[in-house]
Amino acid sequence: MKVSFHGHSVVQIQSNGKTILIDPFITGNQLTDLKIDGVKPDVIILSHGHNDHVGDTVALAKKHNALVIANADLTTFLSWQGVNTHGMNIGGAYQFDFGKVKLTQAYHGSGYATENKEIIYCGMPTGILFMNEGKTIYHAGDTGLFSDMLLIGERHPIDLAFLPIGDNFTMGPEDAAYAAKLLKAKTVVPMHYNTFPPIMQDPIKFIEMLEDKNGKVLHPGESIEI
Repeated sequence: MKVSFHGHSVVQIQSNGKTILIDPFITGNQLTDLKIDGVKPDVIILSHGHNDHVGDTVALAKKHNALVIANADLTTFLSWQGVNTHGMNIGGAYQFDFGKVKLTQAYHGSGYATENKEIIYCGMPTGILFMNEGKTIYHAGDTGLFSDMLLIGERHPIDLAFLPIGDNFTMGPEDAAYAAKLLKAKTVVPMHYNTFPPIMQDPIKFIEMLEDKNGKVLHPGESIEI
């Protein structure tokens, strides 16, 4: 399974001939290496409804007939825009033909800001567990530190975890390092940093904080095989 990082919280998984794209914030993302015309997802998974995570979901899903998976409130909103969706909710899992997806809790917000200056409620924010080929990937979404990360790691041994480190809106490096300790993932990759001025961080310093020395910085476009 090939997993690549593309700036902010954009993660791409290639597994059994399918391309799964998480939080496709491409347009307006100064850190991503992706171009809209070069991305062809079969599946899009969203952690929550903020604009910098929903990103280009509607355009990509319509162009490639991609299935969009997210919490049920967010998928309802997206389905009204003509997108093919599968709604889920926290604690629920579903076995798709491309892998198993389970949504976990995350502590954050989830409102989509429209051009008319309206905020659309998009349900509870979530983390994402993706399981296939005998491997488990955890994308924490935007979240603060919470003690049930210990249970997530115990219930689903994690091969690769993407954790936000930007602070201000999510966990900062110190809390994310403690989250890594709770999760006991084999490899930890930082995300959600340096995109905007309030979330500027040094990912190398975060890696140095990890008790198990199991971190890896992926620059936009870099990948890891698990």
